Amino acid sequence: MIHVFLTILILLIVIYFITGFRIVPQNYEGLIETLGKYSKTVKAGFVFIWPIFQRIRKVSLALQPLEISKYRIITKDNAEITTSLTLNYLVTDSYKYFYNNTDSVESMVQLIRGHLRDIIGRMELNEALGSTSQINAQLSDAIGDLTDIYGIRVVRVNVDELLPSPEIQKAMDKQLTADREKTAAIAKAEGEARNIELTTKAKNDALVATAKANAEAVKTQADADAYRIDKLQASLSKAGDGYFRNQSLDSFNHLADGQNNLVVVDKDDMTDLGKIPAAKKVWDQADSSNDE
Repeated sequence: MIHVFLTILILLIVIYFITGFRIVPQNYEGLIETLGKYSKTVKAGFVFIWPIFQRIRKVSLALQPLEISKYRIITKDNAEITTSLTLNYLVTDSYKYFYNNTDSVESMVQLIRGHLRDIIGRMELNEALGSTSQINAQLSDAIGDLTDIYGIRVVRVNVDELLPSPEIQKAMDKQLTADREKTAAIAKAEGEARNIELTTKAKNDALVATAKANAEAVKTQADADAYRIDKLQASLSKAGDGYFRNQSLDSFNHLADGQNNLVVVDKDDMTDLGKIPAAKKVWDQADSSNDE
């Protein structure tokens, strides 16, 4: 019996020790409690605890993503907007994270929400909607090291969206549509005015070009006439009396061929008028009539 009892006792002791071995995974820490009281913190690896008397709580030190669901915030001008956040955090002190707060993550979320309400509550709606990057920066600065009391460090926090209430959204859509129509009307009017301006300028340019061309043509014609007259005067100045006498005779011949009874002669040739046969005949008839 004694041997059997010792065998069972040894077996129970071996099982007791075997069940006392624990493995803490990579990027985790183990919090060992002895009779419900924190005893020590152990790193990742092979760990032994005393079963029944001790227990180990494993805390992840890896970066954790977290999404904060949508909730409402009132802006400075009493407009209601809905916002949602995403953040990344990690545990920097497993003791604070597990023992200083019943739910450190929820406490961190409430802290972030409170600071975000304070930041947006000091902004008007239009300012808040257009300042997402500024809000992210202010929120990160406001949180700072405050989450250290929970053993947590927020690595990144980002405001994903800021949405006004449906009523405000409808009003904004109407305003946006009106602004777009106004901008389109102004652009159309400016385009038409520009078109009229360009058309008028083109017509004016065409008129100016035509006037310049006509003036150039008149000037060219005047220069040609002046050149022709100068040449003619130069030629006449060199011509002799015979040229002018021939010209007079040619003129008399043309007049004689015509039906006109008017004859124009030079005053110097009046004495020779009787030598013209037609003139002599008329003169004789006139004398006969006077004698009767």
